[in-house]
Amino acid sequence: MSRLNIRLKRAYEAPEASDGSRYLVERLWPRGVAKERLQLTEWVKDVAPSSALRQWYGHQLERWDEFQERYRAELTANPAAWKPLLEASERGPVTFVYAAKDELHNSALVLKRFLEERP
Repeated sequence: MSRLNIRLKRAYEAPEASDGSRYLVERLWPRGVAKERLQLTEWVKDVAPSSALRQWYGHQLERWDEFQERYRAELTANPAAWKPLLEASERGPVTFVYAAKDELHNSALVLKRFLEERP
């Protein structure tokens, strides 16, 4: 059982009080969503997959396993981007807000698992 309290929510779902701190973990702003509607604590662009990786993946499921490996390598190389999220999730509930339609194959899920594996 993880000591972290991280939830995932699509940007198109309504914010709830139980979300705690809300972080947009995307490099691009979700299409058609007003800034006020997201009720973000912060937009953390630097923790998202690089533009090159995002474009290479293109939500092609046959690339999912390799996408996860490449994204984890990017995260490992950039602890300054994810450490504040790790610390926030140790203090209380946080919600990673993402735009992808696929709730089982997205970068927010990889980020959540990556943080849960940190010692």
